[in-house]
Amino acid sequence: MLVTVALLLVSLVMITKGADWFVEAAVSISEKSGIPKIIIGATIVSFATTAPEFTVSAMAAYLDHVEMTVGNAVGSAICNIGLVLGTVIVIKAIPVELHGFTRKAGFMLGSALLLLAVSYDGVVSSFDGILLLLVFLGFMYYNFRLQRAVFDGKDELREKVPISQLKKDILLFITGALLVVIGSRILVDAGITIAEWLGIPEMIIALTLVALGTSLPELITAVSATLKGHQDISIGNILGANTMDIALILGASSQIRPLTILTQSLEYDFPIMIVLMLILIIFGITGRKLEKWEGGVILGVYIGYVVGLFTLFN
Repeated sequence: MLVTVALLLVSLVMITKGADWFVEAAVSISEKSGIPKIIIGATIVSFATTAPEFTVSAMAAYLDHVEMTVGNAVGSAICNIGLVLGTVIVIKAIPVELHGFTRKAGFMLGSALLLLAVSYDGVVSSFDGILLLLVFLGFMYYNFRLQRAVFDGKDELREKVPISQLKKDILLFITGALLVVIGSRILVDAGITIAEWLGIPEMIIALTLVALGTSLPELITAVSATLKGHQDISIGNILGANTMDIALILGASSQIRPLTILTQSLEYDFPIMIVLMLILIIFGITGRKLEKWEGGVILGVYIGYVVGLFTLFN
């Protein structure tokens, strides 16, 4: 147990330092290439920070632990909004660029509603997974078109420096991402060992401890980006990561084996996830700014969800 706790602490150091390098490199690439930071956040950063969720969920599906697969993906989406974004907004209010926010939030909410619809028969089949993957492909195509629109007819916004001058930033980005991913995996393994020792059910482990562990890259990256004054990376990362958590991770995992959906997920986890998404969207589009008190509301809903989880289902 002492070794497990030591690994837990080492993994936190790896994740923290890796995320710091990760954000610095992403911002540098954005500034040098002229690509808006919200696009960087919604694509490159989201891909890297969702790597732990993808790895854990796919491996769990392969090992026939489908409760872990679903719980990790859905729990991460809930954690990303409730804990990660709620914490970030409490630290510092985030201005909302309405056009980009509503489109990306639409993909996120659409993927969640589609998941709810295809899950009503108690299973996410391979065909259902293909539908989810189509939403993910649509999201990536939208980001591609958005980038093309940003650069269209604006040569001065195209790469401002030779690619050779980005090598250091790219290396730092990859190194930071690897530290985040490896550290997250160590944390998850250590966390599961501790949770099993305490006798907590697998689904609750997946929705809380595993989801928190695999969402730590988003949390550390978002807080680090916010403290450095790059909140637009935070919001873009969360919207992109949640779309990937649901559409990409569950869509791909269902191709490994059908995903059984528990009644608990249909009646509690999925509705809470959708409610958090709706609260975020409403707060974002009404005030064009996510205020600190709104972050407190989002964080409060997440805390209430976790308390309810242990009270009702443990």
